Amino acid sequence: MKPRVIGALAGAVGLTVPWLVLWLTGGELPTGAVVAVSGIAVLGGSFLLAWGAETAEKDVPRAFAIAVLAVLAVAPEYAVDALYAWNAGAFHGTARGTEAAHLAVANMTGANRILIGIGWSGIALFTVYRARATGDLAVERRSGFLADALLLDRDINLELTFLFLATLWALVVPLNGGIDALDMVVLVGMYIAYIAVILRGDVETAEEHVGVPGALQQFPKPHRVAIVLSLFAYSGLIIFTAVEPFAHGLEQIGQSIGIPSFFMIQWIAPLASESPELIVVAYLVNKARATAGFSALISSKLNQWTLLIGTLVVVYSIALGQYGPLPFDQKQAGEIWLTAAQSFFALSLLINLELSVREALALLVLFVSQVMIEFLMISDIVALPLSSYELLLVFSGVYVFLGTVLLFVRRRSLRRLVRQSAGTVREAVSTDQSRPTGNQ
Repeated sequence: MKPRVIGALAGAVGLTVPWLVLWLTGGELPTGAVVAVSGIAVLGGSFLLAWGAETAEKDVPRAFAIAVLAVLAVAPEYAVDALYAWNAGAFHGTARGTEAAHLAVANMTGANRILIGIGWSGIALFTVYRARATGDLAVERRSGFLADALLLDRDINLELTFLFLATLWALVVPLNGGIDALDMVVLVGMYIAYIAVILRGDVETAEEHVGVPGALQQFPKPHRVAIVLSLFAYSGLIIFTAVEPFAHGLEQIGQSIGIPSFFMIQWIAPLASESPELIVVAYLVNKARATAGFSALISSKLNQWTLLIGTLVVVYSIALGQYGPLPFDQKQAGEIWLTAAQSFFALSLLINLELSVREALALLVLFVSQVMIEFLMISDIVALPLSSYELLLVFSGVYVFLGTVLLFVRRRSLRRLVRQSAGTVREAVSTDQSRPTGNQ
């Protein structure tokens, strides 16, 4: 390998070593130092994860490589939410258990809304901005006010369709007063079906990679596979172990300057746990691979909206010692409705496989305005003739109304999306049935 490639790999690993030593030895540092060391480790792990996913595209369908990247990148979010769900079951019937159940839902909904409100919108805006320097063909320059648009991969139809189905199901989850076994079966079943379909796809002709992925793809296949698995395992370990202390440290710093604990757990902790993925996607955008980056964001939303929600009841029931739905109150029901409504609106924007600057700004402004208004309300800085729950319903209504109007206007795109996704599923099924069995 070229010295430049070796240097890049060594540099990324070097960013992770201080945290790895601290974690293995159980050392203690001041909160600010822990945030710095773990945050730098997350950065290094994110680069290793991105390189592993790009290298894997030579041997597996790109959609599957992106799905693996997405799962590993949001694994810290799974860990944080699973901890709250576990405490909810372990301390069932107590004030601590009730609070933990509410925090599990709050953390999950916060993470999902951040992924769209900041992730989708921010990456789209960053892509359009960087396209002047990178020449990314995924950005189309158009006349009109903020009309430049990010064009999505035409093969992302399947992910959007499954995400749309999961969003529609999420709209009815609050009606049961908890996340139960039926939610688990439906949502986790959707994700398993999605993975089964993309695994049966063909390995695409790999686009030309440069830098670290390009060098790693030159190894013989057995060595290449071992390298990819090692990168996934090591980066996953670093990200999984470093993000929770990073998020917790940020919570402590925020609380020390007067930010309410609940607000910190719903917004700052998920923002920290989503950082690996945003770093990975920004890296891909910087390499003029915006379509792959945005596909990773959509895949992450899909696995969070299915696996994350669906498995919470499993963790809760194990800690409880018997089956039981993860309970939540009226406020958390409102949080789920708002999260589903935001997803519904965002999907209506992407239904034509593009996202313009003004659409990205609409996502960002709606997200930020809701968070800021709620923060001002719970901090008693602003008094409104609405409860926090009613505010959630108002924003949910806005999202659903705008999304419904857009879907009506873009109904041809919706029909095309469903038709193409159905064709992809049929092709995967027919491919599987045409494969010879061991008896043939």
